[in-house]
Amino acid sequence: MTSTLVGIGRSLRRVAEHVAAILLATMFIAFLIQILFRYIFNWPAGWAYELSIVCWLWGVLWGAAFIVREREEIRFDVIYSAVNARIRRGFALVSGLALLALYGGSLPAVYDYVSFMKVEHTAYLKIRFDWLYAVYVIFAAATVLRYLWLTWRAISGRADEEAGR
Repeated sequence: MTSTLVGIGRSLRRVAEHVAAILLATMFIAFLIQILFRYIFNWPAGWAYELSIVCWLWGVLWGAAFIVREREEIRFDVIYSAVNARIRRGFALVSGLALLALYGGSLPAVYDYVSFMKVEHTAYLKIRFDWLYAVYVIFAAATVLRYLWLTWRAISGRADEEAGR
């Protein structure tokens, strides 16, 4: 059962990485088109700029939600590295509970606001803002699930020693 779940998790991670790669490639191509149109043809290319911004926004939040591992996150770990495993576990528990309270508490308001934004759309591509910012709802929900898991691991004493390093 566990090996099946691990296999499914790896497959989903690969799919998430492919989505992020497509977003990055699209952003890069739109950036090149923007340069070509602006400096070679002297044509405005607001749509290319807007597409670059959309891909950047989705790429960053998508990657943070599904690709970046706990040990790859940037941390100030001078104090964390200097204390013993029991105190590190306490740090993981306190930070996990704080982030659960922040993200979990804000999730209903975030969803309401993003849903409300369906009345607005982008200037060039006419993308509804609720679709554009839906990635933040996905990011916040994934972060809540991640920190539920990490907090449970800290409570049960199975916190990964390398998670914070």
